[in-house]
Order: sequence, then C-alpha cells, then structure tokens
Amino acid sequence: MAVYTDVSAEELDGFLANYDVGQLMSFKGIAEGVENSNFLLHTSKGAYFLTLYEKRVALGDLPFFLGLMGYLKEHGLTCPQPVKAKNGEALGTLAGRPAAIIDFLEGVWPRRPNVAHCAGVGQALAKLHLAGHGFSMTRRNALSVSGWRPLFDQAASRADELQHGLRDFLNAELTYLEARWPKGLPEGVIHADLFPDNLLFLGDKVSGVIDFYFACNDILAYDVAICLNAWCFEHDHAFNVTKARAFLNAYARERKLSDAEQEALPMLARGAAIRFLLTRLVDWLNVPPGAMVKPKDPLEYVRKLRFQQGVTSLRDYGVEQPGCAA
Repeated sequence: MAVYTDVSAEELDGFLANYDVGQLMSFKGIAEGVENSNFLLHTSKGAYFLTLYEKRVALGDLPFFLGLMGYLKEHGLTCPQPVKAKNGEALGTLAGRPAAIIDFLEGVWPRRPNVAHCAGVGQALAKLHLAGHGFSMTRRNALSVSGWRPLFDQAASRADELQHGLRDFLNAELTYLEARWPKGLPEGVIHADLFPDNLLFLGDKVSGVIDFYFACNDILAYDVAICLNAWCFEHDHAFNVTKARAFLNAYARERKLSDAEQEALPMLARGAAIRFLLTRLVDWLNVPPGAMVKPKDPLEYVRKLRFQQGVTSLRDYGVEQPGCAA
C-alpha cells in the first residue's frame, strides 16, 4: 500500500455520499507497499479501506479483481469484499482515479513470520487455488516470463548504480529462464503477491487474505514459488528449511503438487525471484516526487535469486515430497 494521490476531506465527503457507510470520522493514508493509494477510513458504521487505483493497475482489470474477491468468499475463502455504492456499482471515481471501498478484516500481518505462520500461508494458498477453480473471468499475468525482459529494459541502463555487475547478472538469468520456463503445468487463478503484508492473522490462525490486485491466471505452482521466496527467508536473507517444510506440507494437505510441479518448483522459484527483483528495481529507480511510499530493496531479491540458482530439488526445501515429512 502507498499514497501517490492526495485526497481532500471535501472530495472524500462527496465520494462517500454515494455509499451507505455512515459519516466520516477520520481517514489516514497508508504508506506501506508500492502500487495503489490506500487510506484507512473510520466512519460512524465502522472501518473501511479506500483504494485509488493507479500505476500498473489497468481500469479494465478492476472488474476481475473485484469479482474474484466475491467469488472466493462464496467458495469458502475469507477475503475482503468491495462495498457497493447506492447505484449498485463497486467502482467509482475519486480525485481523478478509479476508486473502491473495501470492507475491513480483523487481524494483523506478521512482521516476523514464524513456522506456524508459514503453515498458515501454505493452507491459505492451497485453499485459494481450489476456491478459484471455476471463476469465469480471466486475466493474463503480464508479469510472467514474457513481461520480464521489458522490465529489464526499463532499468538496465542504471542497474549497476545499485550493484556493480547487476545488469549482466540479470541479463544472463533472463536468458536462462526464457529458454527453460516450464510449460504444461496446472494453471488457474493465482494471487501472485501473497507476501506477509497480504495475509492477516489472529494469533497463529489466518483471518483473511487481502490485496488481490496482481491476481491473474497462471501456473499454480508459480504462486507456491512466490511464497517460498516471500515467507521462508530470514531477515538476514538466510533460507529457513523448517519454514519451507511447514509451508509446503501445509499446502499439500489441501492440494497435492503433481510430480511435474514438484520438479519445476526450483525453476519457478528462480523466476519468482527475478520477477520481484525487476519490479523492485524499476520502482527503486522511479519513485514519483512527493509520493508517500518507501520502495522495497531490490537487493533482497538478488540474494534470494542466488540461493534459488543453487537449488536442484525439493530436498533443498526440506522435503522429499510435500506432505511426506513430519
């Protein structure tokens, strides 16, 4: 989450008049993340999130995101729901941006995920993959392998400003992945951004999955790979095998990975690492002046990518097959 677009109290009052959410009592911008402008609203009827969509979010994708949240909830996944305006529409316009009000879920995201949290994300991710089966709308993943080279091209000329040799490192890895990216694996709806700040907990129990604005149709195991990178490294960037085992086994208890998915997981994890490395690098080099946002460190994902380059099988993630280890 972030704030790129300021909203005045007068503009917000006019916008909220279209909704049955009560009288505005307070609102504040939320500075985490890098994609949209987000505000926490407190009204006489409760708490809500307000999101103004900008940057990578295309207007034509919003019905997919908002519709998916409703579909997943209908099929058993706890996730926030768009609040419809008095005219029945979930999407409006505020400060020149598409905007939506989303209901508030109780819970906090784990700043330092433990083993129980990693098991929770494994279970939640598998349930999301199963719940999304049958969702009729589709959205291509613009940030899969075909989208990485254009990101590299945006940042290549300045990549070595961040780390000497980074440009050549990225180019070589892209060439490797483009030639070997897995095909024919099970596909479906994926979250594509299930980082710790997008999963809420009450204690060690998942209370909700949030932020579906990268959701799309792609390889299901690629979503698993994204979470391996996002949840199973320590703050010093060391890989935690115990967390990875808990995550993969919890996922497998809900949805078993096929043999082909298991074999492809190390390659998918390399791809997941370079995807976030590249988007972070582009964001790092292009923060808009005055934006209330703290860009995330691209070098974190250089370290994760180097680890994944050395992985040869699931044994390096602490399991023989998901679901088989204690």
